[in-house]
Amino acid sequence: MKDYLVKALAHDGFVRAYAVQATNTVAEAQRRHDTWHTSSAALGRTLVGSLLLGATLKGEDKLTVRIQGDGPATGIVVDANGKGDVKGYIKNPHLSLPLNSEGKIDVRGAVGTQGMFTVTKDLGLKEPFSGQTPIVSGRNR
Repeated sequence: MKDYLVKALAHDGFVRAYAVQATNTVAEAQRRHDTWHTSSAALGRTLVGSLLLGATLKGEDKLTVRIQGDGPATGIVVDANGKGDVKGYIKNPHLSLPLNSEGKIDVRGAVGTQGMFTVTKDLGLKEPFSGQTPIVSGRNR
């Protein structure tokens, strides 16, 4: 199946909905970076989330998502734009943790529970806008 991003507007643009299918994008990132399953899940979730955030941008605007936690992944950086382009990397691509207590890939264990989540938007002005918040759960979903 081909990757796609769908945008929908309702109520004169006051309600927006976005949906993304990015299996091929995540698989390509996994191939290029030789990521193991836990690193693939953490990077993949960040890629998809960044695609959704990027869908809200216009023209040549772009954004960068940085996740710097205290887990063994040590950091994830993803760039996205409003055209649906996305690229990123995880600092520790060879991360394979045991499944968590719910039987799922342990992204929380990979990212950690302490650190910062930063989004920087470059709108083509003098300075980019940046916002950050502490990592609360370590699950980038």
